[in-house]
Amino acid sequence: MRAAAVRELLASPEDVWALLAEPYHLSDWWPGYTTVQPDRRGLAAGARWQIVRSRESGLLRRPGASGLIVIEAVEPGRALSWRDLEQQFVAEVRIAASGRQTRAALTLDAPWWRLLVEGLRDMPRESLARLHALCQTAATL
Repeated sequence: MRAAAVRELLASPEDVWALLAEPYHLSDWWPGYTTVQPDRRGLAAGARWQIVRSRESGLLRRPGASGLIVIEAVEPGRALSWRDLEQQFVAEVRIAASGRQTRAALTLDAPWWRLLVEGLRDMPRESLARLHALCQTAATL
């Protein structure tokens, strides 16, 4: 099952990509993670990153538990996708120029029960809202 969201961001695609391409910033805009520890490969397909989950509990999710994500694909300046092995989802964020701003689209593919029971259905919208807030903050500096 798929959940998706689209949002205009108040920054250039280059600036948005700089934020997305920095592994340590994933926890700034993805609400499900509080900490990210990339492996030595950094942002590269096949890289395995350790994460610490947020403090929110779920049916099968312990608050603050650690986990592993695998970077599925990287298209520099355009797209990033990863697989959360424990939560059993694949997330993909795509960006494109939209005038002087950036159009960001985020999709989350997961089993239906993860989307509904674990509350992952709202994750794309929440993630893009956080990404928008980060871009808005940078735009006002």
